[in-house]
Amino acid sequence: MVIKVFLASSSGSTAIKKKQQDVLGFLEALKVDYAQLDIACNEDNRMWMRENVPVEKKPTNGIPLPPQIFNEESYCGDYETFFDAKEDNAVYAFLGLPPPPGSKEREVRWRSEWR
Repeated sequence: MVIKVFLASSSGSTAIKKKQQDVLGFLEALKVDYAQLDIACNEDNRMWMRENVPVEKKPTNGIPLPPQIFNEESYCGDYETFFDAKEDNAVYAFLGLPPPPGSKEREVRWRSEWR
């Protein structure tokens, strides 16, 4: 399974750049394998991302902004849902990945299953 992060390499928005860096930096810190797919330089990536973000997750103008995160073909979420998962120690669940042994998320999940 490969986590796909759709981003814009030449975004003029500093907010988008910061969000992209936050997602990539956190995935690197967790040692999660991921692929960066640029929507600024590759029209196929842009069209695929736009077509595969669920309708209910698209903004009112219909055009989702990067970063958008997928596990293979399955939509995980945008920056806001990633941030919420990070705050809740649920990034692996958000990504659809099993938490590694010793991770805080695995410990929390284990405790909740045994209650």
